[in-house]
Amino acid sequence: MSFPQPFYKWRPHPWHGLEVGENPPSVVHAYIEITPFDLVKYEIDKTTGYLKVDRPQKTSSTPPSLYGIIPRTFCGDEVAALMPGSNCGDKDPLDICVFSERPITKAECIVKARVIGGIPMLDQGEADDKIVAILANDQLWSTAEEISDLPTPMVDRLIHYFSTYKLTSTELESDGKPLVEIGKPYGRAHAEKVVRAAMLDYENEFGE
Repeated sequence: MSFPQPFYKWRPHPWHGLEVGENPPSVVHAYIEITPFDLVKYEIDKTTGYLKVDRPQKTSSTPPSLYGIIPRTFCGDEVAALMPGSNCGDKDPLDICVFSERPITKAECIVKARVIGGIPMLDQGEADDKIVAILANDQLWSTAEEISDLPTPMVDRLIHYFSTYKLTSTELESDGKPLVEIGKPYGRAHAEKVVRAAMLDYENEFGE
Protein backbone atom coordinates (compact mmCIF):
# COMPACT_ATOMS: atom_id res chain seq x y z
CA MET A 1 0.00 0.00 0.00
CA SER A 2 1.40 3.40 -0.93
CA PHE A 3 0.71 6.66 0.86
CA PRO A 4 0.98 10.26 -0.36
CA GLN A 5 3.99 12.15 0.87
CA PRO A 6 4.59 13.27 3.50
CA PHE A 7 3.19 10.25 5.35
CA TYR A 8 3.14 10.68 9.11
CA LYS A 9 3.96 7.44 10.83
CA TRP A 10 2.59 8.56 14.18
CA ARG A 11 -0.35 10.64 15.26
CA PRO A 12 0.76 14.23 15.99
CA HIS A 13 0.49 15.46 19.57
CA PRO A 14 -2.62 17.71 19.70
CA TRP A 15 -0.81 20.33 21.78
CA HIS A 16 2.55 20.40 20.02
CA GLY A 17 1.91 18.78 16.65
CA LEU A 18 -1.07 20.80 15.39
CA GLU A 19 -0.95 24.33 14.02
CA VAL A 20 -2.35 27.12 16.17
CA GLY A 21 -4.66 28.11 13.34
CA GLU A 22 -4.85 29.51 9.83
CA ASN A 23 -5.13 33.16 10.89
CA PRO A 24 -4.23 33.58 14.56
CA PRO A 25 -5.11 35.30 16.79
CA SER A 26 -8.44 35.89 15.01
CA VAL A 27 -9.11 32.39 13.67
CA VAL A 28 -7.56 29.47 15.55
CA HIS A 29 -7.77 25.72 15.83
CA ALA A 30 -9.47 24.30 18.90
CA TYR A 31 -8.77 20.74 20.00
CA ILE A 32 -11.95 19.71 21.82
CA GLU A 33 -11.65 17.93 25.15
CA ILE A 34 -15.23 18.22 26.45
CA THR A 35 -18.63 18.55 24.80
CA PRO A 36 -21.81 20.01 26.34
CA PHE A 37 -23.03 16.45 26.91
CA ASP A 38 -20.14 15.27 29.10
CA LEU A 39 -20.64 14.59 32.81
CA VAL A 40 -16.96 13.72 33.14
CA LYS A 41 -14.13 16.23 32.75
CA TYR A 42 -11.62 15.04 30.20
CA GLU A 43 -8.34 16.77 29.46
CA ILE A 44 -5.34 16.21 27.26
CA ASP A 45 -2.52 14.17 28.75
CA LYS A 46 0.50 16.39 28.27
CA THR A 47 2.92 13.49 27.84
CA THR A 48 1.08 11.24 25.39
CA GLY A 49 -1.41 13.63 23.75
CA TYR A 50 -4.29 11.27 24.41
CA LEU A 51 -7.46 12.34 26.15
CA LYS A 52 -7.62 11.23 29.77
CA VAL A 53 -10.28 11.24 32.47
CA ASP A 54 -9.54 14.06 34.90
CA ARG A 55 -12.55 13.68 37.18
CA PRO A 56 -16.30 13.22 37.20
CA GLN A 57 -18.08 16.56 37.35
CA LYS A 58 -18.68 17.37 41.01
CA THR A 59 -21.72 19.52 40.34
CA SER A 60 -24.75 19.09 38.13
CA SER A 61 -23.67 21.80 35.66
CA THR A 62 -22.28 20.83 32.27
CA PRO A 63 -20.31 23.03 29.87
CA PRO A 64 -22.68 25.06 27.67
CA SER A 65 -20.23 24.97 24.77
CA LEU A 66 -17.44 22.90 23.33
CA TYR A 67 -14.38 23.22 25.56
CA GLY A 68 -10.75 22.54 24.72
CA ILE A 69 -7.34 24.03 24.04
CA ILE A 70 -5.60 26.09 21.38
CA PRO A 71 -2.58 24.12 20.09
CA ARG A 72 0.90 25.57 20.49
CA THR A 73 -0.10 27.99 23.23
CA PHE A 74 1.09 28.18 26.84
CA CYS A 75 -0.06 30.32 29.76
CA GLY A 76 3.11 31.74 31.21
CA ASP A 77 4.49 35.17 32.09
CA GLU A 78 3.11 36.98 29.02
CA VAL A 79 -0.43 35.78 29.70
CA ALA A 80 -0.09 36.53 33.41
CA ALA A 81 0.97 40.09 32.61
CA LEU A 82 -2.44 40.68 31.03
CA MET A 83 -4.34 39.42 34.08
CA PRO A 84 -4.54 41.87 37.03
CA GLY A 85 -3.88 40.14 40.34
CA SER A 86 -2.27 37.02 38.89
CA ASN A 87 0.93 35.54 40.28
CA CYS A 88 1.72 33.53 37.15
CA GLY A 89 0.10 31.67 34.29
CA ASP A 90 -1.33 28.23 34.97
CA LYS A 91 1.33 26.58 32.75
CA ASP A 92 -1.26 24.85 30.61
CA PRO A 93 -2.36 25.38 27.00
CA LEU A 94 -4.77 28.29 26.55
CA ASP A 95 -8.39 27.18 27.06
CA ILE A 96 -11.09 27.95 24.53
CA CYS A 97 -14.90 27.65 24.53
CA VAL A 98 -16.53 27.28 21.12
CA PHE A 99 -20.23 27.81 20.46
CA SER A 100 -21.91 25.90 17.65
CA GLU A 101 -25.55 25.86 16.61
CA ARG A 102 -25.43 22.20 15.61
CA PRO A 103 -24.65 19.69 18.36
CA ILE A 104 -21.09 18.37 18.19
CA THR A 105 -21.10 15.30 20.38
CA LYS A 106 -17.60 13.92 19.86
CA ALA A 107 -14.52 15.09 21.71
CA GLU A 108 -11.00 14.72 20.30
CA CYS A 109 -11.98 16.64 17.19
CA ILE A 110 -10.41 19.77 15.74
CA VAL A 111 -12.60 22.75 14.90
CA LYS A 112 -11.83 26.09 13.29
CA ALA A 113 -12.90 28.80 15.71
CA ARG A 114 -13.32 32.56 15.35
CA VAL A 115 -12.32 34.46 18.51
CA ILE A 116 -14.91 36.96 19.83
CA GLY A 117 -13.91 37.52 23.47
CA GLY A 118 -12.92 35.85 26.70
CA ILE A 119 -13.52 35.36 30.40
CA PRO A 120 -10.74 36.24 32.86
CA MET A 121 -10.32 33.59 35.54
CA LEU A 122 -7.91 33.42 38.44
CA ASP A 123 -7.46 29.89 39.77
CA GLN A 124 -5.71 30.20 43.14
CA GLY A 125 -3.80 33.20 41.82
CA GLU A 126 -2.90 31.71 38.44
CA ALA A 127 -4.09 33.25 35.17
CA ASP A 128 -6.46 30.78 33.51
CA ASP A 129 -8.21 32.72 30.73
CA LYS A 130 -11.11 31.15 28.86
CA ILE A 131 -11.18 32.37 25.27
CA VAL A 132 -14.71 32.50 23.81
CA ALA A 133 -15.21 31.74 20.12
CA ILE A 134 -17.77 30.55 17.61
CA LEU A 135 -17.47 27.81 15.03
CA ALA A 136 -15.91 29.67 12.11
CA ASN A 137 -18.42 28.52 9.48
CA ASP A 138 -21.49 28.44 11.72
CA GLN A 139 -24.37 30.12 9.88
CA LEU A 140 -26.39 31.04 12.97
CA TRP A 141 -23.51 32.87 14.64
CA SER A 142 -21.90 34.22 11.48
CA THR A 143 -22.70 37.83 12.41
CA ALA A 144 -21.26 37.60 15.93
CA GLU A 145 -18.10 39.70 16.12
CA GLU A 146 -17.94 40.37 19.87
CA ILE A 147 -18.85 38.42 22.98
CA SER A 148 -21.55 41.05 23.55
CA ASP A 149 -23.27 39.73 20.40
CA LEU A 150 -24.04 36.48 22.22
CA PRO A 151 -27.22 36.26 24.31
CA THR A 152 -26.40 37.20 27.90
CA PRO A 153 -27.65 33.86 29.33
CA MET A 154 -25.10 31.98 27.20
CA VAL A 155 -22.22 33.94 28.70
CA ASP A 156 -23.74 33.69 32.18
CA ARG A 157 -23.84 29.90 31.83
CA LEU A 158 -20.16 29.84 30.96
CA ILE A 159 -19.34 31.95 34.01
CA HIS A 160 -21.47 29.72 36.23
CA TYR A 161 -19.85 26.58 34.86
CA PHE A 162 -16.31 27.77 35.48
CA SER A 163 -17.19 29.04 38.96
CA THR A 164 -18.45 25.59 39.99
CA TYR A 165 -17.00 22.96 37.63
CA LYS A 166 -14.36 21.59 39.98
CA LEU A 167 -15.67 22.57 43.37
CA THR A 168 -18.02 21.05 45.90
CA SER A 169 -20.03 23.20 48.27
CA THR A 170 -17.38 22.76 50.96
CA GLU A 171 -14.56 23.79 48.63
CA LEU A 172 -15.99 27.03 47.29
CA GLU A 173 -13.86 29.12 49.60
CA SER A 174 -10.62 28.71 51.51
CA ASP A 175 -9.79 30.99 54.46
CA GLY A 176 -12.61 33.28 53.39
CA LYS A 177 -11.20 33.75 49.88
CA PRO A 178 -12.69 32.19 46.73
CA LEU A 179 -10.39 29.62 45.14
CA VAL A 180 -11.64 30.70 41.71
CA GLU A 181 -12.24 34.34 40.83
CA ILE A 182 -13.97 35.26 37.58
CA GLY A 183 -13.94 38.80 36.25
CA LYS A 184 -16.02 40.68 33.72
CA PRO A 185 -15.93 39.19 30.21
CA TYR A 186 -13.69 41.04 27.75
CA GLY A 187 -14.06 41.68 24.04
CA ARG A 188 -12.34 40.44 20.92
CA ALA A 189 -9.44 42.93 20.96
CA HIS A 190 -8.24 41.85 24.40
CA ALA A 191 -8.92 38.18 23.63
CA GLU A 192 -6.62 38.40 20.62
CA LYS A 193 -3.94 39.93 22.86
CA VAL A 194 -4.26 36.95 25.19
CA VAL A 195 -3.93 34.51 22.27
CA ARG A 196 -0.82 36.35 21.03
CA ALA A 197 0.64 36.30 24.54
CA ALA A 198 0.00 32.56 24.85
CA MET A 199 1.67 31.95 21.50
CA LEU A 200 4.71 33.92 22.67
CA ASP A 201 4.75 32.05 25.98
CA TYR A 202 4.76 28.79 24.01
CA GLU A 203 7.75 29.93 21.97
CA ASN A 204 9.57 31.01 25.13
CA GLU A 205 8.84 27.71 26.86
CA PHE A 206 9.33 25.22 24.05
CA GLY A 207 11.06 27.07 21.21
CA GLU A 208 9.94 26.98 17.58
